[in-house]
Amino acid sequence: METSHQFVQWLRSVAPYIHAFRGKTFVVAFPGELVVAGALTVLAQDLSLLVALGIRVVIVHGSRPQVAEQLALRNVEGRFHNGIRITDTAALECAKEAAGELRLDIEAAFSQGLPNTPMSNAAIRIISGNFVTARPLGVIDGVDLELTGITRKVAAETIHPILATDSIVLLSPLGFSPTGEVFNLTMEDVAVSAAIALHADKLIFISETPMMVDEGGAEIRELSSHQAEAVLQAGFLPGDAAYYLKEAVKACSNGVERAHIVPFAMDGSAMLELFTHDGVGTMITHENLESLRKANIDDVGGIIKLIEPLEADGTLVKRGRELIEREIDNFSVIEHDGVIFGCAALYPFPASKMAEMACLTVNPEVQTQGDGERILRHMENRARAAGYNKLFVLTTRTSHWFQKRGFVPASVEDLPKDRQKMYNWQRKSQVLIKPL
Repeated sequence: METSHQFVQWLRSVAPYIHAFRGKTFVVAFPGELVVAGALTVLAQDLSLLVALGIRVVIVHGSRPQVAEQLALRNVEGRFHNGIRITDTAALECAKEAAGELRLDIEAAFSQGLPNTPMSNAAIRIISGNFVTARPLGVIDGVDLELTGITRKVAAETIHPILATDSIVLLSPLGFSPTGEVFNLTMEDVAVSAAIALHADKLIFISETPMMVDEGGAEIRELSSHQAEAVLQAGFLPGDAAYYLKEAVKACSNGVERAHIVPFAMDGSAMLELFTHDGVGTMITHENLESLRKANIDDVGGIIKLIEPLEADGTLVKRGRELIEREIDNFSVIEHDGVIFGCAALYPFPASKMAEMACLTVNPEVQTQGDGERILRHMENRARAAGYNKLFVLTTRTSHWFQKRGFVPASVEDLPKDRQKMYNWQRKSQVLIKPL
């Protein structure tokens, strides 16, 4: 029964993401190293699930190790300039061979349909074609990069109708010129260009790099584009991770709402990144996604969902929807990516220059991240701004938490007169007061 309960709770927890993602466009890019590592089958299963949930998916694959393998078979040495492959005629033939082989492998992975597997009853169609127009990079620092190119245009007007049929569009790191030439591109360039052209809601790099960490070794979970640029300027990231981050910033600075860099070494990393609060990778946004603000009427449903379990077990006094709607101006919420994860309410008692903080609640999944303290500080600032010099709480179970944060035990007689009249003697809540 416990396992069943956990499953139901999990399904309910991902429901907001499912609703939010339906009809959205995701560009998912992965390097050739993922295929070498044998992770393509699992990725195909995960991406097929996204399509089943109504998400429109564009795939961009890389081919660096496959091209290197083809060059080795031909006894041709690969040439690079500042990390960019110089693509001569022989290297281009290798890139074509690699792209063709990978295309077949990807199509085969999405054609699985054995019973009792995640792909059972899935009928995913992969569509590829000459969707990417490219131009040569030309001469850089006096070095001719020959047939190495850069994306000029992605045929968004052709791709959108295909996505509307619940098919997946596959883009290779090859582009074509109006004169019929073929250019070798980078997976990252194609992915960013596609995400921008398609006005994608997410760009997801499933990378060979581990989770990004800062100079102190702490994991970097979320960055605004401005913060990401500062990280790049600091120069402590490894080269591959810095390159992914640079491309993610470019996407977010050109209209893509969010970019994610997720290590493929973890099984199901894309799903964990998309459908859990903390994710398992680094998310880049044009602006910070989290906001701590005064509530509005649209937040009522989120507040009710947050406090209902605590009302049910007696931790909080029950509040009906109508009461919350009437008192919504008293509430503040902490919101992350459109989901309410914490709330509190402030009730003023002007005659006593005191205010009551009530209904302080944080989602259990994120209670160790300091959101409770952030909401408390926010409510203290609201009370000070309104001219109150004391903040009090009534609690039956969390008195130690408040005492650690400067609240002092008090008696009912210390409350404002109007609040004393409303005190519930059956609950016998403890009274704690903090000077502001």
